[in-house]
Amino acid sequence: MKTAIVYSHKATKTSKAAKMIIEALKLKQIDDIDVENLDVKKLSKYDLILLGSPSWFDGELAVYWDELVPEIEDIDFSKAHVAIFGNADQVNYPENFGDAVGLLADVFQGCGAKLIGMTPIEGYSFDSSRAKREDMFAGLILDFENQANLNKPRISNWASKILHEVNE
Repeated sequence: MKTAIVYSHKATKTSKAAKMIIEALKLKQIDDIDVENLDVKKLSKYDLILLGSPSWFDGELAVYWDELVPEIEDIDFSKAHVAIFGNADQVNYPENFGDAVGLLADVFQGCGAKLIGMTPIEGYSFDSSRAKREDMFAGLILDFENQANLNKPRISNWASKILHEVNE
């Protein structure tokens, strides 16, 4: 299974989460790709694509992802499993908590990708989120500011879920 994890290597918390995810997955090979140097066309060659992004400002995608959306939308990802993780702050931004996860999910699902790694909304306190799909998030949302102690178990559970879902 050809696997890539894509995120900004300059984003401190996202990088920390990515390293924890790589460790938790225990796969033989994961291509660690800086989104700021991403060749989107090559991304469609992967079986499993892990995408990371913080939610910026009022729930926006980080600029480096936002600029790639038109190029991503031109590619068929129907053979790919996509799992998304992101960082958000439920206390200071409860009205758009983890929106970037939902925005990336919308883009990649629109290109045919199979979204995996959805996580329960229980344990979070927020008003709204574009990542919310009924009683689940479209991926893993980590809150380094308010629930950092839950990051490791959430990542461990998410990694197990991804490995199970990709092999279904």
